[in-house]
Amino acid sequence: MSKYKFDTVVERKNTNSIKYDFNQERQMPKDVLPMWVADMDFETAPEIIKAIQKRASHGIYGYTRPKPDYVNTLKMWMKRRHDLDTKPEWYVYTPGVVFGLSMAVRGLTNPGDSILIQRPVYYPFSNVVTENDRNLINNPLVYDKEEGTYRMDVADFEEKIIKNDVKLFILCNPHNPVGRVWDRRELETIGDICLKHGVKVVSDEVHEDFVYEGHKHTPFVNVKPEYKDITVMCTSPSKTFNLAGLQISNLIVPNKEIRTVLKKEIRKTGYDEPNIMGITACQAAYTYGEEWLEELKDYLAGNLNFIKEYLRDNLPKVKLIEPEGTYLIWLDFSECGLTDQEINDKMLYEAGLWLDKGTMFGEEGEFFQRINIATPRKIIKEALDKMRETFA
Repeated sequence: MSKYKFDTVVERKNTNSIKYDFNQERQMPKDVLPMWVADMDFETAPEIIKAIQKRASHGIYGYTRPKPDYVNTLKMWMKRRHDLDTKPEWYVYTPGVVFGLSMAVRGLTNPGDSILIQRPVYYPFSNVVTENDRNLINNPLVYDKEEGTYRMDVADFEEKIIKNDVKLFILCNPHNPVGRVWDRRELETIGDICLKHGVKVVSDEVHEDFVYEGHKHTPFVNVKPEYKDITVMCTSPSKTFNLAGLQISNLIVPNKEIRTVLKKEIRKTGYDEPNIMGITACQAAYTYGEEWLEELKDYLAGNLNFIKEYLRDNLPKVKLIEPEGTYLIWLDFSECGLTDQEINDKMLYEAGLWLDKGTMFGEEGEFFQRINIATPRKIIKEALDKMRETFA
């Protein structure tokens, strides 16, 4: 019997939720069903709620910093969940992973330098490159439609690095939106190329705790000892425990020189102390949240299986790219006989579903839609029924 109420639909309107309360501001239909942005429709673990309530009851919310016990909690989580040994001084705190990405771009490269990403990929990767006046280089992932999966184009990866004198590579692992969890061999192949050509790596591993059965997440810095000298690893409890609004992330930066540069860049922004409730929630999550997380992963796997069966029986032209990780599902609508714009319009205005259109992640996302399945199964069924009525 389930201990946690993942089937319960929690009302999220009128909570300043980006997902539910900003339809008008984003020019979306009033009554659209939102299944786009990557936060969950589940209450977080009860122990986290209790920790926040206890801290809030103190009534004083002054300046705060993490103490050694906070760092020790992070270390134990990384070791226990990902077999990663870390040192206290490696941790750098930022108000979110995207903030950390931007600090790495600003600190480790100069305006006009080339930075490589692998589209289709989480769209802020592109933004932090171009908005900081760097040169965006794309090494597109290769879509094997017959196999329903993606792979890296290693030859193009190295060629682009050499041709454009790339200084920094932003890795997404597990990959958002295509769902790949890169294996050790794949990571070693690109890691050795980066070492060979003096390319530093920012590894966004925020989805590291969501890996489906049969797959294993390997932290990039764990592949080879040498990778520790070139890597900024981005982690956060925000995706794992639905804490995005608390603005806390923990970068792991083994190299002292890189760490010094990052901290200096962060100081330039005026940011100094992490969010008081972010500290509280993160420590509670990594101390007490494991049972909740394991049950959540089982529920998400159930949602995934439900979607696969539903599409097979009702929408055979819509192809689900089998995810190895994350709760974000990549759907291929290319066999529906519609243009990309027609797919987007029908999804939004006929089905009444607010998904992320594939081209948000790069032109390689044409004919795709990304759907967030971290929601009660009742909502999943409602969304799929709307989709069937529109696209079947």
